[in-house]
Amino acid sequence: MADMVISADTKDWTWVLERTCDACGFDPAEVDPARAGEEVRAMVPRWRAVLGRPEAADRPDDATWSALEYACHVRDVLVLFADRLRLMREQEAPEFPDWDQDATAVDSGYATQDPAVVAGELGPAADAFAAEIAAVVDWTRPGHRSNGSAFTVDTLTRYAMHDLVHHLHDVDA
Repeated sequence: MADMVISADTKDWTWVLERTCDACGFDPAEVDPARAGEEVRAMVPRWRAVLGRPEAADRPDDATWSALEYACHVRDVLVLFADRLRLMREQEAPEFPDWDQDATAVDSGYATQDPAVVAGELGPAADAFAAEIAAVVDWTRPGHRSNGSAFTVDTLTRYAMHDLVHHLHDVDA
């Protein structure tokens, strides 16, 4: 099933900054952005346990990523958001380069990566994200995506946290 094509996610998920996500229960109002780094580091053992499952590379159906693919995505999301936080700290209102998560999944071969290697990469990616959070001085600094979605360091951190929490929910972890 690993070579089946999954439909691209074209939803604008920025609404998760305004209300609770019905699917995973994430509530943006409950996030303390300053503690997000600790929370992300605490997720790593859960992901490693997921990647240790015998069926980690198996897709549950033709339209859903495997736990391995979700873990690869989470690793890359951590690196991406660490970079975006750094840009927001160092530049005035940066525009983030586009990132096509679906193309990245295909181009990077998420479905064929080694779960043990990915498990080892999650810790450093979480550490990079946590380091950027620890370096924040001004939570109101702005940045935006090329589609015009505006963020502050605070809201970008909350947005990233939803992605991470939601994908733990996706893999029943």
